[in-house]
Amino acid sequence: MKVKELVDRFEQFAPKKLAMEKDPVGLQIGSLNSEVHKVMTTLDVRPEVVDEAIENGVDFIFAHHPVMFHPARNLDLDNPQNAMYANIIAHHITVYAAHTNLDSADGGMNDWLAETLRLNNLSGMVPAYDESVFRLTVQVPKVYATAVRMSLVDAGAQASADQYSGYTYAIDGTVYYVPKAGADPTMGAAGEPNEIEDSRLEFEVPEKNLHHVLKTLIDVHPLDHPLYNLIRLEDKKHHFTMGRIGDLDHQMSVKEFALYCKQVFHVSGLRVIANDLNKPLKRIAILGGDGGKFFHLAQQKGADAYVTGDVYYHTGHDMLAADFPVIDPGHHIESICIPKLAALFKQWSEENGWNLDVYQSTINTDPFTFM
Repeated sequence: MKVKELVDRFEQFAPKKLAMEKDPVGLQIGSLNSEVHKVMTTLDVRPEVVDEAIENGVDFIFAHHPVMFHPARNLDLDNPQNAMYANIIAHHITVYAAHTNLDSADGGMNDWLAETLRLNNLSGMVPAYDESVFRLTVQVPKVYATAVRMSLVDAGAQASADQYSGYTYAIDGTVYYVPKAGADPTMGAAGEPNEIEDSRLEFEVPEKNLHHVLKTLIDVHPLDHPLYNLIRLEDKKHHFTMGRIGDLDHQMSVKEFALYCKQVFHVSGLRVIANDLNKPLKRIAILGGDGGKFFHLAQQKGADAYVTGDVYYHTGHDMLAADFPVIDPGHHIESICIPKLAALFKQWSEENGWNLDVYQSTINTDPFTFM
C-alpha cells in the first residue's frame, strides 16, 4: 500500500484544518506515494527513535510532534538534527506528524487523556474549528436500500444523535416513470410505463466525511447515475475543540488528585500549583501539551482544577492569584498517543484489507529526569 492511503484515512479522523495556525502538521520527510509495509507510532522523532525505526525495518514514522518545527538553515551533517534528517532519507523512511489537529479531533489526544483520568460528562474547552454539516438525501430502489444505507453509514454518513450510531431517516414510496431511449435498461423498456418501490434515505454528513461518503455512494448504488440531493445546513455546525472538561468519579482533594495523576499517567514527579492542597475538586479540565495560557478559560468554564504541561513561572503566579489549582504532569503524558494510534492503524488495516505491520516505539523521549 501507499503512505497516502493511510494518511487519507487518518485525515478523515483528524483533518489538517483542525490544526492551529502555523502548526506544521502533515508530511514532514519523504513522499506520500512511497510504499509502506511497517509503520511506527511515536510521540517524538529523535535520533534514537530513528535508529529504532531502522533496526525494526520501519518505513513510515507517524509522530505526534512535528520533526521540523523550524526549517533547516543548511545541510551541515555535523549538526545532529541535520544528521537525523539525512539518516531518515538514506533509509527511505517517510515521516508524518499530526499535532494540534490530533489534539482537537473527536476521539483524539484530549479524549484519550480525559479517558485516562476517567472523567465523565465531557465537554470541549478551547474552540478549534467549526465544521459544516450537510444533509444528504439519496433515492434507491427499496430492495437495495439496506445495503446502500449500511455502506454510507460505514463511510461516515448518519444523522446526528448522541446516544445512537447509524441513525438514518427513511421514507418508502412508489416511483412512476417512462424510460427514454438510452436509459438504464435495468429500469425497464424504453417508452413503456413502469413503476418501482423506492426508498428515500436521509443522513447528516460532517464535512470531513463528505468526499468519502459521495465516493462510496457512487460505488455502491445500483444505478449508474444515482439520484441524490445535498444541502449545507446553515444553522448546524460541528464544533471541534482542544482540551476537555469532565467530572471525576468522586471528589478528591488537590493532594489526592495530584497523586492520582502520578499514578494514571505513570510519572515519577509532577508540579502542583495550589494555595490549598486540601481544596476539594470534582470537575477537571485537561489539555495535553503546553496549555498554561488557557487556564483562565478552564476556570471560566467551571473547572475546579486544570491538568496541563509546561506551566511557566509567571503563569504559575497568575494561577495562584486566581486561586485555581493546576497540576503539571509534564508534556510527555501525550505519549499515550503511541498505543492509541497503533490501535487505530491496526483497526483500519483490518477494515481495509491492508497488509500493514504496526510497531510502537519503546524509546522514552521525555527529556526530564526527576531526582
